[in-house]
Amino acid sequence: MCIPCFFTISTSEVGIVETWGKYSRSVQPGLGFVMCPMESLVGRLSFRVQQLDVRVETKTLDNVFLTAVVSVQYQVLRENILEAFYALTNPAQQITAHVYDVMRSQLPTLELDAVFEAKEDLAVAVKEALSQTMEKYGYQILNALITDLDPDQRVKNAMNEINSSKRLKYAVAERAEGDKILQVKSAEAEAEAKYLSGVGVAKQRKAIVDGLRTSIVDFHDNIDGTSTKEVMDLLLLTQYFDMVQGVGTANHCRTTFVPTSRTLGDDVRNSLLQANAASK
Repeated sequence: MCIPCFFTISTSEVGIVETWGKYSRSVQPGLGFVMCPMESLVGRLSFRVQQLDVRVETKTLDNVFLTAVVSVQYQVLRENILEAFYALTNPAQQITAHVYDVMRSQLPTLELDAVFEAKEDLAVAVKEALSQTMEKYGYQILNALITDLDPDQRVKNAMNEINSSKRLKYAVAERAEGDKILQVKSAEAEAEAKYLSGVGVAKQRKAIVDGLRTSIVDFHDNIDGTSTKEVMDLLLLTQYFDMVQGVGTANHCRTTFVPTSRTLGDDVRNSLLQANAASK
């Protein structure tokens, strides 16, 4: 005597029914039943996308051990339900074995720096290897992503130190180049300033000479009986008094000595007076 036994299948799933231990039919989502004890619901398969994270530890060409995390996204093919349910006992274990095989054959051929650059190539190699194998078992490989590459902590510290040293070297070079530019520009500015100052002094002296020549010519022409030397001496004496007046009116000047000695005694007296003024 067979008794109907009811059950439900969720959306995105399919139920597998056997009759006396042999596959008989698949049950779609909704309410279903089997005739117990002749039939039995032996399992369910989900059509949802599943993800398996596989951690692989291996070494690179330059003998650096690292741990790679490979995330495999897979899905059951609707047209291959029987293969997906009956062909493999543990699909996750099968996928893990293939990931180990690909990663441990590819990573030892690359140096550590090249591994980080070849993440996409490694992911493609894992996906191709899994797709060729798992499709005949009723599983579709959607993506294979290398989500993490984690070398030993000491290796990471060493890589950070190398990168830091390179950046410091670059910063020092840039700072030195900046100092060089500043010094060059400062030297150019100083040279230009000295050149302009020399031009100014030369023009000033030329103007003074031109003025003196004009004054001498005018004085000699207007006053008869004067020689050029006498006029020159008079002009120099006038400039001398102007200089003494300018020095005497300076803020820091307290005493101005005008040399008027005629004898050795006058020289001695003037020297003592100058020494006394300087000591105050």
